[in-house]
Amino acid sequence: MAEQKKTYYIDVGHGQISQSATASAWNFKIQANDEEIIQLRELFDQNYSTEWQNFFRAHVPYVQYHYDRENDAYDNTINQVYGMIYKLGDEEARNHIESMNILPKQG
Repeated sequence: MAEQKKTYYIDVGHGQISQSATASAWNFKIQANDEEIIQLRELFDQNYSTEWQNFFRAHVPYVQYHYDRENDAYDNTINQVYGMIYKLGDEEARNHIESMNILPKQG
């Protein structure tokens, strides 16, 4: 039996996942089961730790962005976040992500 999907509201900038549309600001509305939400939460947590690494490394001015592995990790993770939101999101979410041109072209 497939696990029941619930509606969640996602704020990518703050890494927030809520079941209330009015609790906080949100960017995307998705339908996800518990396993998918756990996966998304792990991606947000991963990005949060990478952001802290970037914060401390920001005080090392001679490291250029494109040579910085932490930035690559952040970019890769944020692309996975948007990929999940694209897969689970409503039509508005998919249209918005398509307009951002951040996901690899399909097929």
